Amino acid sequence: MTTASRAVAFSVDPWDPGYGVAFGDDNNGGALDESSAELDLDLEVPAAQWRPLSADPAVRVPETLLFLDGVRRIDARVWTHGGNPLPSPGIAASFAAGLVSCNEAAHVIDVTVERGLFTADRDAPDIVTRFATYQARIADAPGLDQLSLALQRRLTAAEADLAARYRARHPGDNDLLVVDGPLRGRGHLERTVGYIKTHHSSYLPTEQVAVVSALAPGQRTPAFKLGTSWRRTSWYLRLPGAAGVPWSGVVRLECSADLPAEQVIWLADLSATLLVPLASSPYKDPRAPQNLVPIGGLERDLRRRLGDQQLLYRGLRTAALNTTPSPPSGG
Repeated sequence: MTTASRAVAFSVDPWDPGYGVAFGDDNNGGALDESSAELDLDLEVPAAQWRPLSADPAVRVPETLLFLDGVRRIDARVWTHGGNPLPSPGIAASFAAGLVSCNEAAHVIDVTVERGLFTADRDAPDIVTRFATYQARIADAPGLDQLSLALQRRLTAAEADLAARYRARHPGDNDLLVVDGPLRGRGHLERTVGYIKTHHSSYLPTEQVAVVSALAPGQRTPAFKLGTSWRRTSWYLRLPGAAGVPWSGVVRLECSADLPAEQVIWLADLSATLLVPLASSPYKDPRAPQNLVPIGGLERDLRRRLGDQQLLYRGLRTAALNTTPSPPSGG
């Protein structure tokens, strides 16, 4: 007796596998981690009345839409040889931050490129090569995670400095700044929202998760507050894109938890009005639709500005050959 096989339904994530997944954690079977964040679901709509929301068609739209993003690259793993018997690990990295302005057309208006030696060795000097100088920057600990965190913090600070300088040159309140990623380190910037493309934690109870799943393209959830040692006001938005995968085209946005409810609602409606038309297409971007067109273009420009990695690596190797490690102290 033969048993008829049953077809198993499945879906294929539209993101290029090299970028991980938009929903869930690669190391956790694609499931979302449970979050311990405190929630206030009644900020805009009572929790029991949550439903998909459409933007107010009369929302006040600023003249300029700004996008802030950064890229980073490790050019080489290095060791610094100071007075200790054991050398200290470090990373020589290049990183760049950029700002895009969108009014009638999108164009890059400011970029900063930096290179750094990230190490826990407080005696480490700058690394000077034929092609670049890597400024020594001290990390809290020598582990790779801590070195990477120090690099990310410096990149975040460079992004915030870029936005602050632009607004100092263009005073007024007629713009909206979209930061690619969570707001951390940039929450002090006014009229700013963080744009989170990937989902690793489940912040909402089951009833509200159902509302996220029910969003149509261009719709958003009500705003809510969350946080533990940090606090944000957040909402989910669905972009137009491929259907069938979990939370297809869903992004999470966040703003400062200190803003009054009316300003939060304004920002949420603005995101639904201004960001949906900028969703990327799969044939142009491997992280479509979440990687917005201006952000994708900025990332490509910034990576080009980082320079030739192989050339920089050869410069680091040559500079290392021209130095002599200091002998260990002691007898």
